[in-house]
Amino acid sequence: MLEIDRLAWQNRWHDRSPMGKFVLYMVLLAIALLTSPRYQCVTLFALMPLTCYVARIGFGRYLRWLSLPLGFLAVSLLSIAVSFAWNSQGMLYSLRLGSLFLGLDQHGLVLANQAMWRSMTALAATYFFVLTTPFTQIVYILKRCHLPRLLIEHTLLCYRFIFIFIDEAVAIRQAQSLRFGYRTLRTGYHSLAMLVGMLMLRVMTRYHEMSVALEVKLYQGEFHL
Repeated sequence: MLEIDRLAWQNRWHDRSPMGKFVLYMVLLAIALLTSPRYQCVTLFALMPLTCYVARIGFGRYLRWLSLPLGFLAVSLLSIAVSFAWNSQGMLYSLRLGSLFLGLDQHGLVLANQAMWRSMTALAATYFFVLTTPFTQIVYILKRCHLPRLLIEHTLLCYRFIFIFIDEAVAIRQAQSLRFGYRTLRTGYHSLAMLVGMLMLRVMTRYHEMSVALEVKLYQGEFHL
């Protein structure tokens, strides 16, 4: 079981109404996407201790999870804040590159600031929902929202195969590590290539085994949800 999934089953809000948690999540997303950075900042710093308390996790671990997309976010914010122009008028800082100027202007910084708070608040809201709502409750929410049954079944299968994928990858990597497959950089690259190839084969084998098991149980094309 994934750590985030285990926490979703052991949190303090495990027995609360799934629809109530979903409505709260929608409200938090609306705040993250539609309000000003001031309210987004307040919501973010309120969600941080609340999530740690409800999900029973340490603040340090939560901050590590919250920092995972910071690299991607930093590149995105840089692309928003930095602009090209034919002249440096209106730029707070500029660098000449041939006939163009690369620099920062007030409008770009404002947009980058808004995007940063919007992204972090939406991420904190998503963490709060995921850490307090087990997957079975998410399936219940999807059914209550009257989403197509086929979409719900595909979501269930994808969720199941995440665990199969991780289990197989961990097993293969442990076997390679016992044989010193990652002792040097060269052997590490070679072992990683073998891991990818073997992983696809093992996952397809597990899928075939699941298909056979479903046929034995007289599977009629629909899962019981």
